[in-house]
Amino acid sequence: MVLSRSDAEANLDPSMPGIETLRTVTALRARISQWKASGSRVALVPTMGALHKGHLSLVRLARTQADRVVTTLFVNPAQFGPGEDLEAYPRDEARDATLLAAAGCDLLYAPNRAEIYPPGFATTITVTGVTEPLEGALRPGHFAGVATVVAKLLIQASPDVAVFGEKDYQQLQVIRRLTADLDIPVRILPGPIIRDPDGLALSSRNTYLTPVQRLNAPGLNRALREASRRLAAGERIDSVEAVAIAEVLSHGFDAVDYVEVRNADSLDRLGPAKLDRPARLLAVARMGRTRLLDNIAVSPR
Repeated sequence: MVLSRSDAEANLDPSMPGIETLRTVTALRARISQWKASGSRVALVPTMGALHKGHLSLVRLARTQADRVVTTLFVNPAQFGPGEDLEAYPRDEARDATLLAAAGCDLLYAPNRAEIYPPGFATTITVTGVTEPLEGALRPGHFAGVATVVAKLLIQASPDVAVFGEKDYQQLQVIRRLTADLDIPVRILPGPIIRDPDGLALSSRNTYLTPVQRLNAPGLNRALREASRRLAAGERIDSVEAVAIAEVLSHGFDAVDYVEVRNADSLDRLGPAKLDRPARLLAVARMGRTRLLDNIAVSPR
């Protein structure tokens, strides 16, 4: 199906500055079919909005891989647990649209909840194994919500490539497993973590930090970098993890959910002995109402 000019205009949202904005699956598929009929490759960048330089780096990376870039904006209720920040999650669609236009995105797909989860919706995708430790253990149902919405977005858009950030490293591994297991014909491309100059990984939730908390928050990354040095020097994994947790707490964090060395692909636990292969060091710590995630690649010297 190819959109005529009148059809296309009927599906545009004139309130969104500088970028074509579609809100229905029908309109999205029609536009992408039009692009593909002309031989264009399509990249997809799924987001929940509240965009920052990290998201925009994914858009720019997508642009290097495809002729057309679609960014999705949908705050997915299925991945928020009881007491989490669904209602408080930052939203500013007009600002996001302006940023996307400047970053070279071709299309914003911003469906409402009923478009993604219509009346009678009764299907959930469950990925086992890679979902079970870390975030999966602390947030039951979270990755089922992620897997379901990502599968829907990939099916709706049928992109050639989809870009996901490495900051949510476990999520990235879940999506890789999901697309491989379900034979979804898309290449999953990781985007590197973008940080402020002091090392804090960019996140939409950083806006929750008070000025004092923002000064202390880079302590999480400093602790991970010191832990990486210790691991490379041959210290025992269990000892390095314990020291890193204490260091994070010393930087003003209220609690540490985990600091753990994991297999970079399967996320299986490594240790307690010395690191003997490339791996991933993942951490989550809490400061006030803000839950900060970070991770770095680690290797033995």
